[in-house]
Amino acid sequence: MNDAMILSGVSKRYGDFQLDGVNLRLERGSIMGFIGENGAGKSTTIHAILGLIRPDGGEITLLGERGGEHAQRELRERLGVVLDEACFPELLCLRDVRSIVSKLYRSWDERRFSELCERFALPERKQIKEYSKGMKTKLMIAVALSHATELLILDEATSGLDPIVRDEVLALFLEFTADPNHAIFMSSHILSDLEKACDYIAFLHRGRLMFCEPKDELIEKFAVLKCSKEEFVKLDRSRIYGSRENRFGVEALVKREEFRGSGLLLDPASIEDIMLYTGKER
Repeated sequence: MNDAMILSGVSKRYGDFQLDGVNLRLERGSIMGFIGENGAGKSTTIHAILGLIRPDGGEITLLGERGGEHAQRELRERLGVVLDEACFPELLCLRDVRSIVSKLYRSWDERRFSELCERFALPERKQIKEYSKGMKTKLMIAVALSHATELLILDEATSGLDPIVRDEVLALFLEFTADPNHAIFMSSHILSDLEKACDYIAFLHRGRLMFCEPKDELIEKFAVLKCSKEEFVKLDRSRIYGSRENRFGVEALVKREEFRGSGLLLDPASIEDIMLYTGKER
């Protein structure tokens, strides 16, 4: 089976918020970036994938097995997880963490863990409470990559890291998915990181999945059109995916092919452009 993860109609309601029937399919050998504004439901989705919450509806399959609560028991060896907050007690030091996690995983690779800790310059004797946020994140990444992980699930894993270390971590992720049996599902607000590393982008907005498409196709498909206000009012609004006015005129997200040869200026659209404009009310 070539799918590392399948979400079919996954839903969850909290008060006024609803995760609305999310459908996703992540192939092995690839990285999917998961984007959306704060409160869009990204963490809710990830918690449902990991079995930390129970969805109200839908089905989750991880590495060919039913996910949810079952994933925490039977799939632990094959899942690597890095959440936004450190999951180790603050009074532990690196030596303590090594001792604990080596007993949790039958496939624990002590040599790999030591190499990553040295590469990330993690101090052996400092307590975790003395670690910076970035150091805590690096520790969790080192643990996640030091056992028989096939699917790596990351929630804001690169936040708190400086650009040099982020680049090193992204290189590690690309190395990980060079194995065609591996895959990464990666939530991040640092869209430039996703643009560098991801094969697919999934955009969640107010609990609804707006799109899930290959990154290169998205960037090729969309463009930012720039025109005067007078020119903009003459455009077919059904072909506009979001717009904003500025002192020079109007910028709008459009499909490049639909405006090719129009005589209007078309600039390349970044993933951030596509997210911001698509999330606007038309």
